[in-house]
Amino acid sequence: MQESVKVQQIPVKMYRAAERLTVAAPMPGLLPEDIVVEVNSDSHLLLRGELRGMLKDIKELLVDEWSVGGYYRELALPDSVDAERANVTYRNGVVVVALPISTRTIPAILTLEKVGMDHGEYVGNAGHTQI
Repeated sequence: MQESVKVQQIPVKMYRAAERLTVAAPMPGLLPEDIVVEVNSDSHLLLRGELRGMLKDIKELLVDEWSVGGYYRELALPDSVDAERANVTYRNGVVVVALPISTRTIPAILTLEKVGMDHGEYVGNAGHTQI
């Protein structure tokens, strides 16, 4: 009997600064390579985290209120953004996406590079010039 995978809708915080939108979402227990951030041409942000670590060899599961992964959230962005220049970080179980506000939406699929045991980032210089 195969266990069904529950996809969990994750809560978010979104805030705007003069030059960028920032979205933060808890996605605990993942590795950077399990996370995909996408901005589509309709100005929607999609956050996905793949299921990890199914409990093995458990005789009797007594409480099962959450699992690591199977995370998903889609939300409409209030402004056009340049996703190619976004910065994405994953630390302490929280993914943070900084998207530069733009005159038109430039879509992109962003994957994180591992920069530590359970840390990852995608650097597109969200509104900052490279030094």
